[in-house]
Amino acid sequence: MVTEACRKNQITVNGQVAKPSREVFPMDKITFRKDQITYSITVLDIPLNRVGAKLVDIYRKDETPAEAFAHLEMLKLSKEHYRKSGVGRPTKKDRRDLENFDLDNEE
Repeated sequence: MVTEACRKNQITVNGQVAKPSREVFPMDKITFRKDQITYSITVLDIPLNRVGAKLVDIYRKDETPAEAFAHLEMLKLSKEHYRKSGVGRPTKKDRRDLENFDLDNEE
């Protein structure tokens, strides 16, 4: 997944587009876009071995502005306001229920 993002030029390290084989060093700034948010992360240190997900925050500092997350939340709310779920075109289940209702009334 990350390799594919690098090939699409979606990841930058210190302002330069990163290739999949690019080495990362402490104090490098990595930026990438995910879910309509541009994340900015600073590498604090490189672990000697692989670490679990809970320990990753020891080696990085997330510098993504809080406004980006607030903007994403506003987008979600605006989509809900535009069209509430369950309103609009019926689903297959709704259509089948309507067909069964019509058949029951004819008898």
